[in-house]
Amino acid sequence: MKQLRTPIVAVLGHVDHGKTTLLDRIRRSNVTAKEAGGITQHIGATEVPLTVIKDICREVWNANVVIPGLLFIDTPGHKAFTNLRKRGGALADLAILIIDINEGFKPQTEEALMILKTFKTPFIVAANKIDKVPGWKSQDGSPFMKSYSMQDDVVKQRLDNKIYELIGELYQRGFSADRFDRIRDFTKNVAIVPISAMTGEGIPELLLLLTGLAQRYLESNLRLHVGGKARGTVLEVKEEKGLGLTFDAILYDGTLHVGDRIVIGGIEGVIVTHVRGIFRPRPAKEMRLESRFKSVESVTAAAGIKVVAPDIENVLAGSEFETVEGDEDIRTFEERIQKEYQEITIETDDEGIIIRTDTLGSLEALINEFRELGIPIKKAQVGDVTKKDVIEASANRDELNRVIIGFNVKLLPGIEEEAQKYDVRIFTDQIIYSLIDNFTQWREEEKRKREKQKIESLIMPGKIQLLKNYIFRRSKPAVIGVKVLGGELRKDVKLIKPDGSPVGFVRSMQKMGEYISVAKEGDEVAVAIDGVTVGRQIEGDEVLYVDVPERHARIIERELVDTLSEGTKMALNEFLEIKRKENRFWGK
Repeated sequence: MKQLRTPIVAVLGHVDHGKTTLLDRIRRSNVTAKEAGGITQHIGATEVPLTVIKDICREVWNANVVIPGLLFIDTPGHKAFTNLRKRGGALADLAILIIDINEGFKPQTEEALMILKTFKTPFIVAANKIDKVPGWKSQDGSPFMKSYSMQDDVVKQRLDNKIYELIGELYQRGFSADRFDRIRDFTKNVAIVPISAMTGEGIPELLLLLTGLAQRYLESNLRLHVGGKARGTVLEVKEEKGLGLTFDAILYDGTLHVGDRIVIGGIEGVIVTHVRGIFRPRPAKEMRLESRFKSVESVTAAAGIKVVAPDIENVLAGSEFETVEGDEDIRTFEERIQKEYQEITIETDDEGIIIRTDTLGSLEALINEFRELGIPIKKAQVGDVTKKDVIEASANRDELNRVIIGFNVKLLPGIEEEAQKYDVRIFTDQIIYSLIDNFTQWREEEKRKREKQKIESLIMPGKIQLLKNYIFRRSKPAVIGVKVLGGELRKDVKLIKPDGSPVGFVRSMQKMGEYISVAKEGDEVAVAIDGVTVGRQIEGDEVLYVDVPERHARIIERELVDTLSEGTKMALNEFLEIKRKENRFWGK
């Protein structure tokens, strides 16, 4: 019998479309409830042996299969996780693209498709949530074809229409697709399997198809390099009671033994260590939540494993590891890893936010996301938030950049007090998209506040008509009634005549006996004007303009003109005409 390794299946799709729920159903566990916010934040791995698959598929099983089972990688759903999912995609032999049949294509569905296309990964579409189709009568754990046959014609029609919509969406993106039972050649067509992750309907066909495809079309890829190097990807480094520091990993090639010398990507270069112990989760258990691991002497790919090894404090989650013989092997690995890291690390800006994350994958993800939003980054590193980060953030000139973003990391003692002292904002969260949302909302709000302050500090255009019948005092200061024809009139502004000559400045204003600081278009007010005498410099029936400083006029004309009322625009244009009679470049 040929020795085939376990195929690796990546589960991809939009956030909330049911990836983890599907795996919960297969492994009969409940990871979803334990995830922060119910959304997967790290790649998890679940090994499902052939016996479990056969049991779930008992009503439809007709295959002669020699693969040992399937290893599922549950990849995060948020669009920021392109890089982690690229790792998932690259690692995978097959993929399930899960789509909520009632919602259809979403941004992360598009992204998952792009990844699958990039890596030429064969995939099946799991059209999830058929139990939410109006009128659907659920048959718990039943094969899809059996459930479908029991539905009313109108419900069948509803479901068929939704499947045709998916077929159309896939066709637009260059894929020929159909419902799985109508496909003859699975190498040329994408199979759509309608399922319900909640009720288990359709899962028997989904698993049967995956095992059949793996056996039939991937056999040459699955031939195990038993004597070759053991290669894998680190998922997470963590302290385990009684074992010390360990790392969870996916072994995707070769056989790993206790005692093997291995090299791993680390925060400050590669780490050379040796395997002290290998532990495997029990079958159909999710690695992140397993408490009873089984100690083994060796393990053959593909498998989710926990490795005990010394000196792994600085190992980076998301990095690769492999067994090595001598120095040449280490050098080759180092060169390759260095090249990969250079692609991730960023050209830092002199001015910008500081990012701290728990893994290399989430660091990559956040860098990409913020770069896309056009937000400058001063420093981006894996690890907890330190006092040095606070000091570096406080050195930014722009207050909007005096920010530290922390994803799934701790704040070291005294950090919050330090941040308050230096006026630095810290945003932390365990869910990527809410972290980004909180930060961008705050940033937008701050920008709006600034804009408002900027407008409030500008002297705005204004055009007024002096009212000759309301001269209350002729000088020191002259007090006269005025009507605001356009724009606004504020206390302390200077006034000019239509020929550009100065008139004095507004000392105070009264409306219906009350002192006011701003008079708006249409208002009639009594104004005290300093530096002028009625009957000498003015007659008391003139039209006057607010003398807007050149710098203010430039900002208003360039940046704010679209926000002005018609009356204010008129006042501005007439004022600029006055100023530009002598110097046509004034305020430009």
